[in-house]
Amino acid sequence: MVRSQIVEYVFFFGFMAIVAYIAWQMLAPFVSALALSAIIVTICYPLYVKILRLVPRHNASIAALLTTIIVLLVVIFPFFFIVSSLVNEAIAVYNAVTSGSIGFESTLATIENTVSHYAPGVELNLIEYIKQATAWLAGNVGAIFAGTASTVFSFFIAMIGSFYLFRDGQQLTHRLVEISPLPNEQDELILHRLAQAVRSVATGTISVAIVQGVLTSIGLSIFGFERAVLWGTMAAFGALIPSVGTSIVLVPSVIYLVVTAHYGSAIGLSIWGMFAVGLIDNLLGPYLISRGNTLHPFVVLIAVLGGVAVFGPIGFIVGPVVISLLMVLLELYSKHISETAAMAAEDESVTINVNI
Repeated sequence: MVRSQIVEYVFFFGFMAIVAYIAWQMLAPFVSALALSAIIVTICYPLYVKILRLVPRHNASIAALLTTIIVLLVVIFPFFFIVSSLVNEAIAVYNAVTSGSIGFESTLATIENTVSHYAPGVELNLIEYIKQATAWLAGNVGAIFAGTASTVFSFFIAMIGSFYLFRDGQQLTHRLVEISPLPNEQDELILHRLAQAVRSVATGTISVAIVQGVLTSIGLSIFGFERAVLWGTMAAFGALIPSVGTSIVLVPSVIYLVVTAHYGSAIGLSIWGMFAVGLIDNLLGPYLISRGNTLHPFVVLIAVLGGVAVFGPIGFIVGPVVISLLMVLLELYSKHISETAAMAAEDESVTINVNI
């Protein structure tokens, strides 16, 4: 009887593993699109709830369709345009650097000589740094545009997935909780923390960095810089570094304007950086970041860079969310270990009392 049950279990789980592997191979090409759908729905679900209250007869399908259209117009199209511009500028700068026609080699050489004069032990190779940075951007972010047809199809799948997750996401969540072998309260805690992580990362640290990057791009455009989208993107990454911020781009830009004798533009860009960009960090940043984001800014930076390298542009949010999930699982594990230790200590105490 026991042997028969073992054979049944081995056959069942072996067969299930084979089917699961085949299903994974079928779904793997759409993982990024489905992840994007889940992120969009998690962030915008409160909007869907508000629209659901306003549509006739509280029709879930109409509300899901309207929310998806709003997301497409307000978020996806502008994001697609910015990323496209970023990749084009990164490729243009990379080609200019590799061909030796970047256009301001003499200015960079002057900056390097000035630094070497005041700090003899410091050697700069700004051209090489620019080349490496643009190569990384063109290689990692540009991967999404490797095939136009596949990119459009992935976004199409993401939008369809968003529609159905808006409409049926609650039922799917309840089904996952029922299927999971973990206790329901732990499943609900994991899902709650994941949703909290997605919203806090998207509307907290990442939002502040994006706003600062956009304002940096606007300031650089106003004061005569080309490739403003590229430098604004670098400023956004710099905004994720504690105690560095957008100064990683603004300070060299001001120095460049001073070296090239554009003193008025240098003063104007300095004022723009202190007020337009700096006030966002000091006023908007603390409010948004305090809304549930428990990750250290440096951890967010590493998670963003790793997420972009693995998942492409959506890794900007997926990376920190994965780290947040790891923190939740470690917290549950620690809680389980502490509860087990407490139960063991209680049992031992009971045994000692009985023996006495």
